[in-house]
Amino acid sequence: MESQRRTHIAVERNRRRQMNDYLTILRSLMPPSYTQRGDQASIVGGAINFVKELEQLLQFLESHKQVKQESATIHSKLFNNFFTFPQYSTCPNMHNIDDHAMIEKHSTIADVEVTMAENHANIKVLTRRRPKQLLTMITGFHSLSLPILHLNITTSIHLVLYSFSVKVEDDCQLNSVDDIATAVHELVG
Repeated sequence: MESQRRTHIAVERNRRRQMNDYLTILRSLMPPSYTQRGDQASIVGGAINFVKELEQLLQFLESHKQVKQESATIHSKLFNNFFTFPQYSTCPNMHNIDDHAMIEKHSTIADVEVTMAENHANIKVLTRRRPKQLLTMITGFHSLSLPILHLNITTSIHLVLYSFSVKVEDDCQLNSVDDIATAVHELVG
């Protein structure tokens, strides 16, 4: 009888020690403000409140992420009709499937489309907004002997659409729409 009592006491001590270890670990995982008192009920209650707040934060972040993704998709779709046959595109379209070189260009950071008539070119660039981007492009056009005659800028939160009308000067080394598109793509990138 005595040995059963001692065994029972030892088992109970181990259970309490293990419970205290678990409570210590649980308490260390939470900010101190969730456990003002050290008793079991306060620690467990604080843990429950902490988990509830983490769940709310997770729901908020997931909804914020979804809104952000939907917003980016909507804004990129806003500009889809501005491009007919882009030389560089951020998303593949059916017009470029036949040309293997165009398929390789889909990993670009901007949509670029160039059309030419005699010594004038229209250049459309859709890209993410970045500081000093326009200044870099303007100086780049001048260094390529492509003075800007007209510029139109359309923005939408994270994206910007530049529409340039440029004159292709006689000393310009770029002779085709593909040459100009490649040079513009390098300027943007």
